[in-house]
Amino acid sequence: MDLFAQSWAALRTAVDELADADFARPSGCAGWLVRDLVCHLIIDAQDVLITLVTPVDLAPTRDAVSYWQVTRTPPTGDDPLDALIVRLAAAYEQPGLLQLHFDDVGAAAGRAATLCDPGMCVSTRDQILTAADYLGAYVMEWTLHHLDLIAHLPQAAPPPAASLARAREMLEQIAGTAFPATMSDTDALLVGTGRRAPSEAEAAELGDLASRLPFVLG
Repeated sequence: MDLFAQSWAALRTAVDELADADFARPSGCAGWLVRDLVCHLIIDAQDVLITLVTPVDLAPTRDAVSYWQVTRTPPTGDDPLDALIVRLAAAYEQPGLLQLHFDDVGAAAGRAATLCDPGMCVSTRDQILTAADYLGAYVMEWTLHHLDLIAHLPQAAPPPAASLARAREMLEQIAGTAFPATMSDTDALLVGTGRRAPSEAEAAELGDLASRLPFVLG
């Protein structure tokens, strides 16, 4: 629960500190500019808010790690839903309006997470999780998207170290093996999820794991 709050607060701050020109830069998500990613984050925040205020009386079927659906096919940006995000983001016209909407919905989602019972069960994507596991899964979401947000913004602050470490831990649980200790948490996440290709040296260190990459989370 604390890591959710930390990772979400850091991501909200990163969006708040964007200059208008930053919204037109590429993000780390294929086919999306920074403005498109921020629009996606608004929808994510809405999903968190809706999910947390509609608990269910059912037993959990997944946890924070098994929540993720894993493929080896990175997104291309051509998916109809991805294309819809681009159109929605363009409709805001002014970056400030996008920031304002994100700030409002983001604050509400963060407040709902603070007030919820960690042990209650919630339903999302036909899965049942405790609120703690649901928010735990979003530590991965916020951390990866924070890296996506700043992919071409070298002066921007990175995600919190604790969030990076927890996201790496979850990715290693998904992979069923550890990434080389010589790889930083950031590099392990970027390479492991297909956000960039491993260098020759990294591929050598990864060994057999390199042939199983990427782990694309959806």
